[in-house]
Amino acid sequence: MEELIRREYVYQGRVLNLRLDTVRVKNGAVTLREIAEHRGAVAILPLDDAGNVTLVKQWRAAPERVMLEIPAGTLELNENPLDGAPRELEEETGLTAARWDFLTRFFPSPGILTEEMFLYLARDLTQGAQRLMDDEDIQVSVLSLDDAIARIATGEIGDAKTIVALLLTREKIRTM
Repeated sequence: MEELIRREYVYQGRVLNLRLDTVRVKNGAVTLREIAEHRGAVAILPLDDAGNVTLVKQWRAAPERVMLEIPAGTLELNENPLDGAPRELEEETGLTAARWDFLTRFFPSPGILTEEMFLYLARDLTQGAQRLMDDEDIQVSVLSLDDAIARIATGEIGDAKTIVALLLTREKIRTM
């Protein structure tokens, strides 16, 4: 454990707050921790009856490239992840799901980020219309689960939440 000496917020935004924590570590040294606060997110792997997954392609500013990912989004303040997941799935893909299976929860980058991500497998899908936000440009891509997993090795899928969801889903299907 570290002793918190001082906490200073240097930026407070719509999605992210940035803070500087001055801490004393076990050996007595004082150091600075740069922390990005995020209220959490949900991510969904839609899987149809034929074994296909629905992914989304969208520009990501941080890596400065188009990424192929599972649908995902930031939770509203104090929102239950199982309430946020259907909303995000429908917004980005137009899909609704009758069956929701929890896959896992994890911290994508615990060294600097407080975000906790909740992963779900969505099944018994019904197609409707996307409900994109004004700042979103998302194209839907349907691939077989095996094809999507193969794209991890080629680097076409490089998003951590997508990799985790695809591999966990493959294991879940093997045990069904």
